[in-house]
Amino acid sequence: MPDFSPAVLLARPCQTLHDHLLQVAALSRRFADQFGAGPWAQACGLLHDMGKASAAFQRRVRGDTVRTDHSTAGARYAATNWGGAGRLVAYCVAGHHSALPDGRSNEERCLEHRLDPARRRIEDCPGWQECLGPDNLPQAPGFDHLPFHSGPDRLGFRLAFFVRMVFSCLVDADRLDAEAAGDAQSIKRAASRSGYPGVEDLRARLDTFLASKTAQAKPTTVNRIRAEVLAQCQAAADLPTGLFSLTVPTGGGKTLSSLAFALAHARRHNLERIVYVIPFTSIIEQNAKVFREALSDPAQGGMESDFVIEHHSNLVPTGDGDDDRPHPATENWDAPVVVTTAVQFFESLFAAQAGRCRKLHNLSKSVIILDEAQMLPLPFLRPCVEAVRELAASYGASVVLCTATQPALNAPSGDSGGEGLANGLTGVREIVADPLALHQALARVQVRRLGRLADAELAARLARERQVLCIVPTRRMARELFEALRTARPAVKDAACEVFHLSALMCPQHRSKALDEIRLALAENRPCRVVSTTLVEAGVDLDFPVVYRALAGLDSIAQAAGRCNREGLRESGTLYVFEPEAGLPPGLLRRSAQAGQSVTERHEADLLHPDAVHDYFLELYWRTGDAELDAKKIITRTGEAAAQCLFPFREIERDFQFIDTPTQGLIIPYDDTARELVRALDALAPDQRAAGLMRRLQRHTISLYERDFNRLEQAGAIRRMGPGGQFFVLSNMSLYGDFVGLDLHRAAPGVHAPEDLVC
Repeated sequence: MPDFSPAVLLARPCQTLHDHLLQVAALSRRFADQFGAGPWAQACGLLHDMGKASAAFQRRVRGDTVRTDHSTAGARYAATNWGGAGRLVAYCVAGHHSALPDGRSNEERCLEHRLDPARRRIEDCPGWQECLGPDNLPQAPGFDHLPFHSGPDRLGFRLAFFVRMVFSCLVDADRLDAEAAGDAQSIKRAASRSGYPGVEDLRARLDTFLASKTAQAKPTTVNRIRAEVLAQCQAAADLPTGLFSLTVPTGGGKTLSSLAFALAHARRHNLERIVYVIPFTSIIEQNAKVFREALSDPAQGGMESDFVIEHHSNLVPTGDGDDDRPHPATENWDAPVVVTTAVQFFESLFAAQAGRCRKLHNLSKSVIILDEAQMLPLPFLRPCVEAVRELAASYGASVVLCTATQPALNAPSGDSGGEGLANGLTGVREIVADPLALHQALARVQVRRLGRLADAELAARLARERQVLCIVPTRRMARELFEALRTARPAVKDAACEVFHLSALMCPQHRSKALDEIRLALAENRPCRVVSTTLVEAGVDLDFPVVYRALAGLDSIAQAAGRCNREGLRESGTLYVFEPEAGLPPGLLRRSAQAGQSVTERHEADLLHPDAVHDYFLELYWRTGDAELDAKKIITRTGEAAAQCLFPFREIERDFQFIDTPTQGLIIPYDDTARELVRALDALAPDQRAAGLMRRLQRHTISLYERDFNRLEQAGAIRRMGPGGQFFVLSNMSLYGDFVGLDLHRAAPGVHAPEDLVC
């Protein structure tokens, strides 16, 4: 066996093990110093590649093809020598190339098995200490360097959260060091991470943009109130870091006002970035576009945009080529402005995979805006609340719950005399001075309840309105109501009537075109009747004099009201709430509507009053049941794991899924651009990467639930293409209409899956 002296031990062909361990340890520590855990991350960095000192790895790095385990050695060293602290370090070291392991399971990869010499044999690592040098040997981190002090009731959750944060520091440092020591392409990629404008620069740009926008705004009551909201957000930025709420009625200018608060607050407290969390992928591009416009440097002609990073399920890194990979900052969120989805944000906080955890440490010392905070899924409400609390309490973040309808997430308060969520948030400060006065000032919609309406009667009512939006709970109902209105057009007095349909079965490019046509019709005061699923309530700025909304929870009713008389140009708009002829879909939709109905009697005069919304959420939580607010027992399981430090990281990652029904992307050759991209995809060789094309095709892609996808595939309407046949294209475009998009009913007449209930 060749003798590999400590001086020639390699981490990779172009870097010594000595340099790699010291550089990763230093960078890991710098990241973790942000939350007071530098010694923990430094220890992880010094131990993470200890196994590379083995003869087997040294042969591999010099050309041998035999695979070796180089992460278990450091994990075993920490657990053997450092007690409980060593066990926490061991999770990070063992998982740094793949994922945090479960503490105990039936799988060989669990930490307990990997630490047992009888279960897994690893080679000795002679010379690793000499390689580091006597002044650089790892030291056991102390529990005095935890970012929190906790009693036993929350200790398990906080320790598991802490492990993920330290793991994030190690993974990011390891991969950044690999980039810096890599080939020319890797070095170029590393360099692209620098040169961002600072928070102060971005704040100045936003101030300039807002001043111009205000100067051009019409002198309406709504615009005056928006200016007041903005001023209050800017004034509140000097408050200490922590938890905030921003309660502003829909149409009150929350998006830019919350950004103004975030930038001013970050500047005041030396915070490093803004993370804007949005409920739906469908509106993330819209919000990112708004931020780029507001924060662009006029001197660069609006061409500078890399500092605003989008990260969601449609933009997950998949390739290794320079043209195939998203911006590097999507991997670790080191840009000054990150726009992401609630799914990406919260699932990452409970992840185990190294790639998904990598960015977490950059949430420390950041401002996190949770837009439409009321949309947190009930089965995961308590874990989400705990994560929000932990980010603010232990990691120096400020979190803003931003919504028109604040969910009742605060703990009961004797001072206020109000009810709340047991074990909810405390110390949440409202940014606007008087949310009730703001609600009254922006009250521009009357809500009227109609009871149950037959489908024919509903269609007749809509046909009599000149401009109207109708929001229904299912795709099937939207399609059938739209067809009924189109059929009724000859009977409508105004022959120029325009009828539109919106649903997620239309690809984003198609929806954008329809929305442009709708806005133009409204601007020109032409007849305009729109039937939509609930997707129109998610950040779509429309302004109708009359809105019909199928019975739902009060939060959804309020969102619908935000599409009625939005600009306050009429004395009052009217929102009609009706129960569909077929009733309400089962599950959360029905439960939400029932909770809303139960509080109606107490708040009949104003269903959108903040007190009504508060009572509604408490009623909804009660109907759901406390146990179902943590349906997967995430908090319970981490608490039970603390005693033996056997955290089920991978199990929790598998269970913490906002959307538990698998979906499949389907490309729609909707226009010439899409057809050209599809041809390019079809022409790729088996060894070529497709991620670059797929990102460009996202605006022409819809997501289908498994059952719907299978129905189309069985009907021969789908073609596989691209390298390995891994992508799917709608081949029978007769199933995709100019008005309703993909018509699943035509693919399998008479079959209506439960998935028809989604937007």
